[in-house]
Amino acid sequence: MSAEAIRPVTDRDSAEWWDRVRAGEFALQRCGSCGTPRFPARAYCHRCRGAEWSWEPVEPAGRIESWIVSHQPFLPGVREPYVVVMVRLAAAPECVMYGNWRGEEPPRAGQRVEAAFTAVDDGLTLIDWRPAA
Repeated sequence: MSAEAIRPVTDRDSAEWWDRVRAGEFALQRCGSCGTPRFPARAYCHRCRGAEWSWEPVEPAGRIESWIVSHQPFLPGVREPYVVVMVRLAAAPECVMYGNWRGEEPPRAGQRVEAAFTAVDDGLTLIDWRPAA
């Protein structure tokens, strides 16, 4: 991805998550009332509607739930085809996260994966996914 490409827009809820990813930390919010982990970051718990939460570092791992292979050049500087995977997080099975696939072989449903922190530039690091070691 080129530095000129479309960039994620941080907001009140996600800014700290992006800062943590840039520092190489994989973390989720955890509800202060009922303990439910959540991703993406948001102000209220989807389970109990509690407004208290904290960030908790978790294992950057999961299993592939699904994927797409894009043959369309949606972003400048991105070679096609490229694969985007949907990963169900091991530390929070209710949560899924999307990211680019960094495996040599095509992804498989249920495959164990780990996060790959991809520094785009000084201000942006993305979470991509690769086969677990």
